Amino acid sequence: MKKLTDIKDLKLMANTIRQDIIRMLVKAGSGHSAGPLGMADVFTALYFNILNQNPKKPLTPNRDRLILSNGHIVPVRYAAMARAGYFPVKYLLTLRKFRSKLQGHPSRKWFPAMEAATGSLGQGVCIAVGMALAAKLDKKKHFIYCVTSDGEHDEGSTWEAINAASKYKLDNLIFILDRNHIQISGFTKNVWPLEPLRKKYEAFNWDVMVIDGHDFNQILHVIPKAKKSKKPVMIIANVIPGKGVSFIENKYEWHGRAPDATQAKKALAELEKARKRI
Repeated sequence: MKKLTDIKDLKLMANTIRQDIIRMLVKAGSGHSAGPLGMADVFTALYFNILNQNPKKPLTPNRDRLILSNGHIVPVRYAAMARAGYFPVKYLLTLRKFRSKLQGHPSRKWFPAMEAATGSLGQGVCIAVGMALAAKLDKKKHFIYCVTSDGEHDEGSTWEAINAASKYKLDNLIFILDRNHIQISGFTKNVWPLEPLRKKYEAFNWDVMVIDGHDFNQILHVIPKAKKSKKPVMIIANVIPGKGVSFIENKYEWHGRAPDATQAKKALAELEKARKRI
């Protein structure tokens, strides 16, 4: 995996990943659009700069672990992994197809580097806490990253996991919150208000850091700071759902909807135009 350090290169890769997402979804005819597009910059940073992983040896014991707790946004992870060299890019167009290795939610059966099969909201964060505790007990030095959603914080098990991480002083655990303010039935502020979210995490004795999830400088600078913390860390990444596609941006109706052929053509044209401006 080639590490990208130049911001322009990272932006170009994120654009490629967004185009991959659109192509995957229109071919599948189903899936989630807003979330994957919104998190493309974060996943580009993770797979091309941050994670200590080797696509050629995906299960090396000292690797960082990444749990995707909000498993429905897995198209962005598939695209990032394919571009990083975990599997051929051509597999992306098999998303959600019968017998495809690219299930609609992460499956460890086909790609062990997924670490865990997730999708039932509230479970992935618990798995991440368990992995972090196990690593602590075994005196391992790798980090456990967990991408979680704001809507997932409606689940009581999420808060039990947060409390457990504090109790066991899991300073090897870094949560990244997909803070896009939407869920399948509306805006989070209307469905199940979460604020003051930062203060809630701080009350559980976590370090909390807030970033623009589309600003690569902020993403790359916050991680070293998080790794130095003596507490579990929550990075609240404020993102725009559907980022890069005008008719999807900030529309909760696109949470669990795939574009049709006409919409995909328009989306790809917008992304290609944006690419030329990078």
